[in-house]
Amino acid sequence: MVGSVPVGGGAPVSVQSMTTTLTSDVNATLQQIAELTASGCQIVRVAVPSQDDVEALPAIARKSQIPVIADIHFQPKYVFAAIDAGCAAVRVNPGNIRQFDDKVKEIAKAAGDAGVPIRIGVNAGSLDKRLLAKYGKATAEALVESALWECSLFEEHGFRDIKISVKHNDPVVMIRAYRQLAAQCDYPLHLGVTEAGPAFQGTIKSAVAFGALLAEGIGDTIRVSLSAPPVEEIKVGNQILESLGLRERGLEIVSCPSCGRAQVDVYKLAEEVTAGLEGLPVPLRVAVMGCVVNGPGEAREADLGVASGNGKGQIFVKGQVVKTVPEAQIVETLIQEALRIADEMGADLPDELRDMLPGPTVTVH
Repeated sequence: MVGSVPVGGGAPVSVQSMTTTLTSDVNATLQQIAELTASGCQIVRVAVPSQDDVEALPAIARKSQIPVIADIHFQPKYVFAAIDAGCAAVRVNPGNIRQFDDKVKEIAKAAGDAGVPIRIGVNAGSLDKRLLAKYGKATAEALVESALWECSLFEEHGFRDIKISVKHNDPVVMIRAYRQLAAQCDYPLHLGVTEAGPAFQGTIKSAVAFGALLAEGIGDTIRVSLSAPPVEEIKVGNQILESLGLRERGLEIVSCPSCGRAQVDVYKLAEEVTAGLEGLPVPLRVAVMGCVVNGPGEAREADLGVASGNGKGQIFVKGQVVKTVPEAQIVETLIQEALRIADEMGADLPDELRDMLPGPTVTVH
């Protein structure tokens, strides 16, 4: 468990992110945590590089809607402060905490008494110098050896409430490291491609790495590390889990890549439908198709869809054609039908969306 969120032992994979505010700014940090929570974040990490940040932890841990992990580097005394502050877990990076191994006994006792898990977070960029000398660089083997060595020190003192991450910026090395870890221990694993990069590059790297591991049953929590606002990390993380069938699907747009057969602007249609349905609170698959080859089949298989051509679109609901509309009305019609389906499913639609609900649909035979 991390606070109220079950981790490992067959529990669903959870999505994490990290705040970008100064942790010492309690109001700003809590506001960002609220935004992350609304986006689907389940566990949040906050940086604790200074005493001012330590002093802010009790209020943040108490008022946050989701469990808070304190992220500790360099100062082992902050580990004890985070535990005392009521944080749900503490992440430590042994590679850059001086004399960390000498403090393990004390940390194990404090964390054990408080029932606080410790995440041993090994990063390629801050690997212990002894292991860098042994392996020459941050190899998968070096990351794994570092993590398991630290685990063994805690185990000597009877502490096993441990989670592990071994992050690397290269997805290939990262995948190899987690596979080795999974084969050598039973601790819950937190997946991450560290310093993954800007939104597009980081999304691709994370999706490739997480997809490979999660499809093998490796990984209990994930964080998509992007050079982008943290809410974007949550969107990507949730989408990865949905795509793998590890989380109930929300809104899914099925749209063709377009080709010479397309008789409508598929790009524009797909973008406008996606924007119009953003935030719809029900799992719904919507097909936006642009030609008569795959269009009718895909639209028929979706909850809602359109097969477009010759300046008009056939609207499908649950496999049945319900109407044919001019191209200019496709987007509006799809949005209205989606809202009607959501309403029938009992969704709590905001007033502005409820006002857009159409009248009853009559199937065309």
